[in-house]
Amino acid sequence: MPPNLTGYYRFVSQKNLEDYLQALNINVALRKIVLLLKPDKEIEHRGDHMVVRTLSTFRNYVMEFEVGVEFEEDLRIVDGRKCQTIVTWEEEQLVCVQKGEIPNRGWRHWMEGDMLHLELTARDALCKQVFKKVR
Repeated sequence: MPPNLTGYYRFVSQKNLEDYLQALNINVALRKIVLLLKPDKEIEHRGDHMVVRTLSTFRNYVMEFEVGVEFEEDLRIVDGRKCQTIVTWEEEQLVCVQKGEIPNRGWRHWMEGDMLHLELTARDALCKQVFKKVR
């Protein structure tokens, strides 16, 4: 059975974010701002309904979805695009596939103890972020 990810998570670390942002064709000025951010995550998880909030001093992004149901995701706040998105469970990992003009785009979340792990992919770039559950 998949874990319940409900909670608030503080940013701990990240690797290769700049490569990921370049793969999304984010301009240099915006990349420099984003690289300074230390976003938090807040997740509400009730059955197959989930709300994932990425919270920062620059911008917040809210993704609300039903697991296993494809939907149009508006990513204009991130990189000016829209894509067809589906989020599913692969064992204990929450996996998102974002189909659109950027190949191999998506992410996966999983827990190790009280640490929330996130891998972001776009083209051949892989960014890893870690967050610590605080409540």
